[in-house]
Amino acid sequence: MMRKVLTWLAALAVCAVVGAPAYATANLLVNSDFSDYTLKNDPDYMGAYIFGNLTPQGKVNNVLTGWNTTGYNFIMTPGVANTTGSLGPYGALTLYGPGNGSNNGYVDAPSGHNYIAADAGLHNPDGTGTAPITQIINNLTIGSQYRVTFDWASAQQTSFNSATSEQWIVSFGDTGVAGVDETYSTPFDNNVNHGFTGWHTTTFLFTATGTTQTLAFLANGTPEGQPPFSLLADPTLQAVPEPATWAMMLIGFGTMGVMMRGRRNQLPGRRNSRLQAI
Repeated sequence: MMRKVLTWLAALAVCAVVGAPAYATANLLVNSDFSDYTLKNDPDYMGAYIFGNLTPQGKVNNVLTGWNTTGYNFIMTPGVANTTGSLGPYGALTLYGPGNGSNNGYVDAPSGHNYIAADAGLHNPDGTGTAPITQIINNLTIGSQYRVTFDWASAQQTSFNSATSEQWIVSFGDTGVAGVDETYSTPFDNNVNHGFTGWHTTTFLFTATGTTQTLAFLANGTPEGQPPFSLLADPTLQAVPEPATWAMMLIGFGTMGVMMRGRRNQLPGRRNSRLQAI
């Protein structure tokens, strides 16, 4: 019996080394639900939820804890995107949805958390416009894999009329620049006029090349000027356990199971011996 069990455990170990299953580890990102933010108390521009540099005369510099950008993005709280919108330099930014007469099925992030709406096609002559949303990650292990998972969707700003396309370009490295760092892209969403694509969940695996790296999300879309908006919700960054670690865990759990089974098999025998003695 013991030989069979050991053979089974060895087989499990081999399977773990060849391809370790997904295993939940701690989220290394700060403020991944975008709930921790500070809106600057500017009397000329109260209550703006814009996150980036495109603010009236630079008066407002809102802070989204843990994240940085020079782009044109908005913090969306649940229930506002297709109703009252998120206040910005050109008034309230709203997205087409049932709340403003467009029956396109628009819904908030699946988790119910805040999310980011990023203009994916804005390039101004002065260089401002679409830019990555970044976070610096410390204490990484060089050569180890890290799993990035996030929810995303595509929408269009109200008062504009055009089919659009949107995607996210995700980079992990020393610079936070797509094409320089290790980079993956989601497929393009082909969004109909006044449309909404629904939410998708995407996962990418990155390998750390340094102990401190930048995770960057860059919205990309067309056509410029018919605002294609890319939505980002609940990003996570998790270390992927080494296959050997997973194998040892399996062997450990298996060994504990064998010991417990042996203990249960011994107890009835002891009770029977005591009964016979009586």
